[in-house]
Amino acid sequence: LEGEVLEALADLGGQEALAGLEGHSVDPHQFLGLEINPRAAAIAELVLWIGYLQWHFRIKGGMPAEPILRAFSNIQVKDAVLEADISLARDAKGVPLTRRGTDGGLVEVYAYENPRRPDWPEAEYIVGNPPFVAGQNFRDEFGDAYAEAVWGQYNDIPGGADFVMYWWHRAASLLAHSPTVLRRFGFVTTNSITQEFSGRVVARWIRGASPISLKLAIPNHPWRKAAKGAAAVRIAMTVAEAGISEGQLAEITEERRLDADNPEIVFQETTGLINPNLTIGTDVAAVSKLQSNLGICHDGVKLHGKGFIVKEQDASLLGVGRREGIESVLKPYLNGHDVNQKPRKAWVIDLFGLHEDQVRSQFPEIYQHVAVYVKPDRQRNNRPSYKDFWWIFGEPRRELRTAMIGMSAFIATVDTSPHRIFQFLPASTVCDDKVVIAAINDSFVLGVLSSRIHIVWCLGQRTRLGQGNDPVYVKSRCFDPFPFPTANDFQKHRIRVIAENLDAHRKRVLAEHPHLTLTGLYNILEKLRAGAKPDALGPEDRRIFDDGLVLILKEYHDKLDTEVAAAYGWPADMTENEILGRLVALNAERVREEAAGQIRWLRPDYQIPRFGSAKDKLALTGGTMHGVQAAAPSGPKPSFPTDNVAQTAAVMEALQAAIAPTGAEALAAVFRGGRRNLPNINAVLAALTRFGFVASPDAGRTYTLRRAA
Repeated sequence: LEGEVLEALADLGGQEALAGLEGHSVDPHQFLGLEINPRAAAIAELVLWIGYLQWHFRIKGGMPAEPILRAFSNIQVKDAVLEADISLARDAKGVPLTRRGTDGGLVEVYAYENPRRPDWPEAEYIVGNPPFVAGQNFRDEFGDAYAEAVWGQYNDIPGGADFVMYWWHRAASLLAHSPTVLRRFGFVTTNSITQEFSGRVVARWIRGASPISLKLAIPNHPWRKAAKGAAAVRIAMTVAEAGISEGQLAEITEERRLDADNPEIVFQETTGLINPNLTIGTDVAAVSKLQSNLGICHDGVKLHGKGFIVKEQDASLLGVGRREGIESVLKPYLNGHDVNQKPRKAWVIDLFGLHEDQVRSQFPEIYQHVAVYVKPDRQRNNRPSYKDFWWIFGEPRRELRTAMIGMSAFIATVDTSPHRIFQFLPASTVCDDKVVIAAINDSFVLGVLSSRIHIVWCLGQRTRLGQGNDPVYVKSRCFDPFPFPTANDFQKHRIRVIAENLDAHRKRVLAEHPHLTLTGLYNILEKLRAGAKPDALGPEDRRIFDDGLVLILKEYHDKLDTEVAAAYGWPADMTENEILGRLVALNAERVREEAAGQIRWLRPDYQIPRFGSAKDKLALTGGTMHGVQAAAPSGPKPSFPTDNVAQTAAVMEALQAAIAPTGAEALAAVFRGGRRNLPNINAVLAALTRFGFVASPDAGRTYTLRRAA
């Protein structure tokens, strides 16, 4: 930059200005640094001098002033996050303690006394590429003592935030509180900066009392030339300054030749106020979790022991067909690849709820298998819960198990996937943590989640991972704050029928054609949506199209999109921005409703006893709670609607509320006017019966809603 300034001044004839700058120059003493590794710190300072000398000879020529190299010591050797009095941790006998590192080897354990936040040197700009360590791996990477010391000093940062966010938070604090000194900061971070815990750090400072603004954001960029076999990393880049101002958002529209020295990356740039989730426009990250969705969505289990997994052909060796109750502990097992691609037909040993002695006595083959293939590794684990309860999954998801009591099926989706696909899975199935589970078997919910409205909502969260840059379904961002439509029973029934037919169609074609996968089906569906004609598909794609009946798959999705939009009372042809804007506004409306005590529970029979108010629990029990009888509801009956569509909805709602098959006269009695409504009610019942929405087990005397096959 200095060279460009001097060259420009010379070209413009600014000789006086050049003379005035004599003796002034940028040199290494102006570049400060923090580096934990002494060797790396020395190399960094040497590199600064090499760069400076190269510039000097290129721009100024001649020899620089003596001494040519000066020891400014401006690269400090220190931990940028934590300062403490560090010593080797020892046991009662004085022997140094060790722990198992992430590579399986033993590493020394240190004690961190008097922990504190280190001082950073005063600077006008801060830039960096801090270590990429995921929040959930923090303890395993650094050990208990360091992790707890850091968390204790940064209790204003969510524990699940990635390690890079400690640098981001510190720089943002300096920027907000000392803007006259620090002008801007910029960091390369993991692209999970937009996800739940890391995103809270950004949101706090952008929405704070002394706000900062993002001047540049690249939310999702490939890490160049990742080593073969290494995990693909996507990064984000952010630059911030104090105050409220617009910034430049650069989003990648095309990327090619990522393994080359000169990759080709094309950006689309937009100017505006950049939201905490690195978007411009509707701030989807500003929504709040809804009580109505509490306790429904969960991550799958984490085994922490490959020995829990059993091949199908080995199941008989563990007591299948011989041990009573073996099906309660040996269950079908799916990971994300099984769900979206080809299932391995694996089983898993699930001993949650059993004591060690119970396993040994009831399932001896299972006990021995786990003792041989799981226990040794778990005994070396640093977490007491993993070590002491070695026969149980590391993360058995207790809340999920409570939610699954009495369920025959649940809704599942793979967390990181090129296509957002929801489906029913049997309740007996165990899924790993790459599968997100909604503990509800209502096909109305399946239909809403599978609709364009919910998919746009998920994509609006801007969470992507992996080499394929695939969208990620984060339950705290995608499910918990999502406002489901307030649909009448007729609308719910139509959505249920389509959703169940969609789910059945996919399962049928996958069972009939082993070469098909869910991902393959939806790859072709996306091509059709993009305008591809069936006759223009290549041979392999055409085979998937034909065997998978993908046109029918598309029709089900199109119908679902239309019906779900109607349930919201919205047009079906909304743009993505319109959908996001309406959903954010609806979320805010629901938050206000819930603050006033009105909660639209998704699964009231499960949620209200656990999360509901005393009033909710009283209503759920039909007016009886703890032996006290509540007053029966009072007030006039509703009028029977005059509009044909509204009449249909009213009859559907009345049938839904009935606990047994109900006759037309009983339905008429629900409404003001009683028997005067019979002709219209009979007409509605006849139409609903013809269309298959209502069944009459006794030739017209009583009626009940019929679920789709």
